[in-house]
Amino acid sequence: MVEIKPTRKVLGASVHGADLSKPLNENDFGVILGALGRYGVICIPGQKLEAASLKDFAGRFGELEINVAGQYQDPVHPEVMILSNIKENGKPIGLADAGQDWHTDMSYSSTIAFANVLYAIKVPRRNGKALGSTEFASMHAAYDDLPADIKARLEGKTITHDFAKFWDKMRAQPGSTRKPLTEEQRRKKPPVSHPVFLTHPITGRKVLYCNPGYAMRINELPEGESDELLAFLFKHQLQPKYCYAHSWTEGDVLMWDNIGTLHQAWPDYTADEHRLIKRCQVMADRVFDPGFVRQAVM
Repeated sequence: MVEIKPTRKVLGASVHGADLSKPLNENDFGVILGALGRYGVICIPGQKLEAASLKDFAGRFGELEINVAGQYQDPVHPEVMILSNIKENGKPIGLADAGQDWHTDMSYSSTIAFANVLYAIKVPRRNGKALGSTEFASMHAAYDDLPADIKARLEGKTITHDFAKFWDKMRAQPGSTRKPLTEEQRRKKPPVSHPVFLTHPITGRKVLYCNPGYAMRINELPEGESDELLAFLFKHQLQPKYCYAHSWTEGDVLMWDNIGTLHQAWPDYTADEHRLIKRCQVMADRVFDPGFVRQAVM
């Protein structure tokens, strides 16, 4: 039986008693699903996984995305993406700059993401201290604290999200190994729109579904007013009181809820301080189904 230990911070909990190399029973799966919705970020430490086991665990939560960039995937299991600054024979084996600015994965997709599932194999360290932490911000808390006039002004409004915005920004960073998106890749991920506020399917509470990585425009407002409000939202949602950082250890499986959080990776390590993480991206094709949500143990 799994046990949940909250961090007692704005986000985060650890899960103990789970061996993800084996299928979870229904009760343990429901406890983890409920914890993911309630705490936003959960760490399941001490795991030893092959790519197939990571894919099988993540696939319990929804359909797994195969990344449109198509460059850094496990050769046998393309649903498993490799995040790494390691090079072999002079060539990168993974995406080195993944997530190094605030964003919400897959907000640029018509079917948004529910969760990320990351498995740490190598963690960079300096003087015994782990580097490359992942930081999160709670969009439940950010919505709750919005001024009443802003909530009223944005109720029923939608935002355009664009995949190319974040990709091109990361490509412009010094040392980036990202290749330009092809026209075909851009066609596969055209801009999409989503409501500014979503009702979280597990908690039933509203969240602010807006992020500086992909959000381009509040569609129903004039451009100047949209720019002003987006700047306000980006500043508001990243206040320190909403943020929580996870410090990695080898064997950690870290899951986070993309509906209720933003995240960024800290690039505080060098090319010689190696990082290797494998990732699955879970889409929100099941979590809005009431039958699926009823499995969650809150």
